Amino acid sequence: MAILKHIASKNADYGEAQRYLMFRYDEDTMKPILDENGRLIPREEYYLDGINCDPFTFDMECRELNAQYCKNQTYDEIKSHHYILSFNPKDVSENGLTGERAQQLGLEYARKNFPGHQALVCTHTDGNNKSGNIHVHIVINSLRKHDVERQDFMERPCDSRAGYKHHLTNDYLTYLKQDVMDLCRREQLHQVDLLSPAEKKVTDREYHARRRGQKKMDELNRKMIADGVTPRKTKFETQKDFLRKAIEAAAASACTQEDFQKILAKKYGISFKVSRGRFSYLHPERGKYITGRNLGSHYEKEYLLSVFKENTRSRSEISSDFSAFIFIKSDLRLVRDLQTCVKAQESPAYARRVKLTNLQQMAKTVAYIQEHGYDSEEALADAFSQAQAQTSDMRKALRSTEKKLKEVNQQIHYTGQYLANKSVYKQYLASRNKKQFRQEHGAEIALYEAARKFLKDSAGGGKLPSIKLLKEEKATLAELKNRQYETYQNLRGYKKELKTVKANVEMILGKGHGRQELERETSRS
Repeated sequence: MAILKHIASKNADYGEAQRYLMFRYDEDTMKPILDENGRLIPREEYYLDGINCDPFTFDMECRELNAQYCKNQTYDEIKSHHYILSFNPKDVSENGLTGERAQQLGLEYARKNFPGHQALVCTHTDGNNKSGNIHVHIVINSLRKHDVERQDFMERPCDSRAGYKHHLTNDYLTYLKQDVMDLCRREQLHQVDLLSPAEKKVTDREYHARRRGQKKMDELNRKMIADGVTPRKTKFETQKDFLRKAIEAAAASACTQEDFQKILAKKYGISFKVSRGRFSYLHPERGKYITGRNLGSHYEKEYLLSVFKENTRSRSEISSDFSAFIFIKSDLRLVRDLQTCVKAQESPAYARRVKLTNLQQMAKTVAYIQEHGYDSEEALADAFSQAQAQTSDMRKALRSTEKKLKEVNQQIHYTGQYLANKSVYKQYLASRNKKQFRQEHGAEIALYEAARKFLKDSAGGGKLPSIKLLKEEKATLAELKNRQYETYQNLRGYKKELKTVKANVEMILGKGHGRQELERETSRS
């Protein structure tokens, strides 16, 4: 089947998209693969075309258009949109799909649905993770270059005018998916319904996290086996995988929402809440809830309530028979133990156990207050406020260092790109037939020109720093970042510790719902 993926990018380096389309990248790290001389390695087979631009100067033309309209100048703006049309691997053998044919379909799709935009259309035939599925990349500048006729899928009048940005709404995305389905049916290619929600929703981020985690686990397991130790786990599980399995198991035995919540908390340590009519789940090792919608349609409210209802109906049919055989007289010890366990669940002992847990929590809170010498609630509140401020300041400092480190990395990257392609550019300047030479070495020349422009803009007319100085600055910033990150984590832990104590104090003194407030704050952090 053909599927449509969309990625919105805030990366101001349009050349990164060019390099990814033309050269080989590591699928795990998403970094370029270099040869023994440090040069980029071209992909074995790809088809590249530009719409409203030259494909080899796409990055420079996009930046010039952005400067013309004074847009896409800030960090938070979406600079480009990346759409991927992935076809079924069976289409190659069963329906005669080729790279050339897929490229033409991609060009048709891009011209129809993204009119007036500068666009790169590139077809890869290798497939993700060597799966063999042909797929088409469509990368557009978020800013429209030309005025076009208004189309039915355009929501606002300005969506057809030059100088305005690509506006992707839910209705627009639905239209794009429907057009993919229509295109595949017309071309007699495999296709499924893209408009129905997935029962298990696995995003690209989760897919790649699962692959990376499995790779690391396999490496560790090989070392353990070599040392004569049998690995306990052989299959990597993401946090979402853990939630899905736990929810399925809990839903299979729950008859009500309350039962479902208790099973998740007691057996799996998962917190459950309902917010604005949506089910959300908190993994034991996370600080932020994950909605059922992000897990799949089988983990949302409507489906789970139907499961609870079905469980209730099934149990009501066997409840009369259950009472008859569960409390029969028997001399078997296991039967008596089971009967005792069932009766224990109806006992008030569970309430006493909860009360004991609360008392233990109170004792820990009192000991903490005594140890740290907080004389009043005001002193505790002041300590918490101070911890909040220190954590916030350190977070800002860490972000500033990360920003500087990113800028230095960019300079190193473009300096290396400049030096790697400088000799080719000199040959280009000395060649008699520059047009032919550029056709043969278009990628290297485009990379050189992009790097040269970036470095000139960064230097502001000054002298460019050497690679050695840049690497020394990078090492200094990396060391500073590590120290700041460690300090930030310590401050963050201390802040959470004080927040817990503060909430417990309020709960003990009966001055509010401290525990509920703590859980709400934790869910937002």
